[in-house]
Amino acid sequence: MDLLPLRNATRPGDDPIFALNREANQRKASGQAVINATVGALLEDDGALAVLPTVLETLHGVSAAATAGYAPIAGVADFHKAVIADLLGTSPLAAQAVAVSTPGGTGALRHALSTFLDHDQAVLTSSFYWGPYATLAEENARRLVTFPMFDGAMRFDTAGFARAVEALADAQGRVLVFLNDPCHNPTGYSMTPDEWTAVTAALVAVSKRVPTAVLADVAYLAYGRDQRSFLKHLEPLAAHAAVLFAWSGSKAFSLYGARVGALVACTADAAQRTAIERALSFASRGTWSNCNAAAQHAIARCLTDPALRARVDAERERLRALLDARVAAFNAAAKGTALRYPPYDGGFFVTVLVPDAKATAEALKARGVFVVPQAGAVRVALCGVAAHDVAQLVAHLAATV
Repeated sequence: MDLLPLRNATRPGDDPIFALNREANQRKASGQAVINATVGALLEDDGALAVLPTVLETLHGVSAAATAGYAPIAGVADFHKAVIADLLGTSPLAAQAVAVSTPGGTGALRHALSTFLDHDQAVLTSSFYWGPYATLAEENARRLVTFPMFDGAMRFDTAGFARAVEALADAQGRVLVFLNDPCHNPTGYSMTPDEWTAVTAALVAVSKRVPTAVLADVAYLAYGRDQRSFLKHLEPLAAHAAVLFAWSGSKAFSLYGARVGALVACTADAAQRTAIERALSFASRGTWSNCNAAAQHAIARCLTDPALRARVDAERERLRALLDARVAAFNAAAKGTALRYPPYDGGFFVTVLVPDAKATAEALKARGVFVVPQAGAVRVALCGVAAHDVAQLVAHLAATV
């Protein structure tokens, strides 16, 4: 019989990053020496998944009824309050915020695309971006366009950003921007205060003539050196635009498989906040319906119980130090080589610029090193590379670029 035509039937069934990770693990299992710098999960130097013991203990202590029962469609209210307080602190944005629970930060990105854009409209993001941004846009019948992320001095191209924002406003009469900061995936770059000031000025200007939303993808915020000061640059926007945050429990609480996150939306207009809350809840019902109840309850407790929070913070600080040591080792080993990469002072990833990413990735694979090729660069997930392997990793990179 004739089969019905399937949307996206010709697309790959697996994410390229996870496919590379699987290949690396298969080689390692066969006894080959492998450096696997593909997936964004923080590993200990012995290769074990880095976890926060107090978080897991709290998760296991959630009652049977709370674990097995449905969470509300929009999510657990205490979880929302805890995430907003933790994310926004004393910023005026906290009083202007609503939230909906999502399956990881990915779910937050999905809801932003479907709620703040119409079909065939485009989201704007940097020229280096997390690959699933494009997948999410396409799956939701939206598009993705980019602005040049860096200028000739390898700093954030604020002028290019402003031009791209204005062009998008002219083209579709609406603007949605994804900014992954701090600890950008895939480059590890964090914007400076001056760069944030320029970006915000461009967004305020465009928001005065077309509906505008900006989403800060803060998946790696917990590993940034400065976790709050960027908020002051976003605060003036809330009077003119929707200020969104894609919050991820996967990274901050090392709960990758629990799939818990939140989309936090801020606006000074109370009626607009109510409308956004309704729209996001409706979107949840029309996609995943409910999110992981146990993880929401556990994270809420870890954020609001002073004793638990102190323990979690201490455990996370150890992981941050583990990662920072690798960042320092990478920068030290790369000094004096021909490697070109943006300023990198924290985060799970660094991006090395190369003329032919696919050829470079294949050459590295032949050496037992797995990285993720992208346009004009390869992404290196230092989060998964033991400190004692970083110098060797850099040597392989330097030999292939």
